[in-house]
Amino acid sequence: MIEVLQVSKTFGKKQSEFTALTNINLTVKDGETVAIIGKSGSGKSTLMHVMSGLDRPTEGAIKAHDKTLSTMKAKELDKFRANEMGFIFQSFFVEPRQTCYQNVMLPLEIARVPRRKRRKLVEDALAAVELTDKSDQVAANLSGGQKQRLAIARSIVNKPKLLFADEPTGNLDSVTGNHIMELLFGLNRQLGVTLVIVTHDSDIAARCERQVRIVDGKIVAVDTKATVTGEDK
Repeated sequence: MIEVLQVSKTFGKKQSEFTALTNINLTVKDGETVAIIGKSGSGKSTLMHVMSGLDRPTEGAIKAHDKTLSTMKAKELDKFRANEMGFIFQSFFVEPRQTCYQNVMLPLEIARVPRRKRRKLVEDALAAVELTDKSDQVAANLSGGQKQRLAIARSIVNKPKLLFADEPTGNLDSVTGNHIMELLFGLNRQLGVTLVIVTHDSDIAARCERQVRIVDGKIVAVDTKATVTGEDK
């Protein structure tokens, strides 16, 4: 479970101060799929960064799995993220000169997973995104969709309980984007991974169990899938 408790986030000082989030309260249950939606500049990516510990709130607290992320020391927080979380971004952030295998191995090295356990984990992650045959190819030679699948493999290799995706299909064509989303929601169904997606795509948002709408740094609505589609629970 993730709890966002009266969180505010400001950037800059004095005349240049900008408030990105104001008094945000939100709970995400284990295994839930949640879309954070809003226009550019609304604060949706900032909220994801704060929720995941990539940034710290100016006020309030973030709790995940009974740990208070907002008060952790940097090394402790890095270790928690390495073991509990996965991240997928619009820009793939793969290492172009490294092989697919080496790219996926990186989080395990950071988390100091014993060497004897790494190969099986990497092979499983590549198989999950259908890139087993690309294991020894350098990432620079992959297509855009393959690079995003590689980024997903890297994000799930440590078997995270929480997966954060910030506009994960933004640089992809619609067919490839749909394939990526099928993959992400499949991970949620099959492994019970909690999935938090920042998106402006209404079709992606509609697939999530809840949609959290942000305007000017404030939550203005939280809709369930049933509310949006008119389905009965």
